Amino acid sequence: MAGSLFDAARDCLAAATPEDKVAATHAAAAAFRRGELVIEAGAPPPEPIRMPGRPARPRLVHPRELPRRGFGSDEGRAAFIHAIAHIEFNAIDLGWDAVYRFRGMPAQYYADWVAVADDEARHFTLLRTRLQSMGFDYGDFDAHNGLWEMAEKTAHDALARMALVPRVLEARGLDVTPGMIVRLRGQDDATADILEVILDEEVAHVAAGSRWFRWCCVRAGVDPEPRFRELLAEYARAVLHGPFNIDARSAAGFSDDELAALQQLSA
Repeated sequence: MAGSLFDAARDCLAAATPEDKVAATHAAAAAFRRGELVIEAGAPPPEPIRMPGRPARPRLVHPRELPRRGFGSDEGRAAFIHAIAHIEFNAIDLGWDAVYRFRGMPAQYYADWVAVADDEARHFTLLRTRLQSMGFDYGDFDAHNGLWEMAEKTAHDALARMALVPRVLEARGLDVTPGMIVRLRGQDDATADILEVILDEEVAHVAAGSRWFRWCCVRAGVDPEPRFRELLAEYARAVLHGPFNIDARSAAGFSDDELAALQQLSA
């Protein structure tokens, strides 16, 4: 008998240790691909959003409390890798919450976000393994909770979630990662290689956000370009930072008008 995709998503969200969350994610994604998890039409409504399961460390602090470190030392590079690993760990939960929270979406919507969560778990493992090879581990540095805070703010509306989490916060990686790869090349090729993989796959993740944002706009009968601009102004002024990777964002489904809105509101 097939299980419920929503129950599996909730269980992945609840998993607290990195090992448990990654294992549960890969197992649920594989079961979904085999047709062993179904999208229940009469499932109970989602529970109110709350902090997902997470380990006791890293300690979560305000972004201003995070020290700036350069790439000139092993500890500086480890702190950078840790920051990216933390984003990927949060992104696992963001993928599963997109599955769990928003009901009545097309089957392909759920397939897309299950696949994203599965990718993010693999990205986290690549980065954590790299950290461990340097004598560090996930939890050794402080981190912030900005990604999940935006998920809480958009828990009421799939349209707002698709606009603001994949297309604003996660898309920031499209802007900054190429420069990070350039800086790392020659001194830490192993990490640069991992970031190349992540950058390539994150374009598809942001594209999923673009696709489902537009689908939600059609369902709501609203024009996506002005609605995106309104959401940016309402929620995202404080987190918009240029310059933007125009080529990658265009590949991820941003229109010329949306790119202009980003640039105007970040100025």
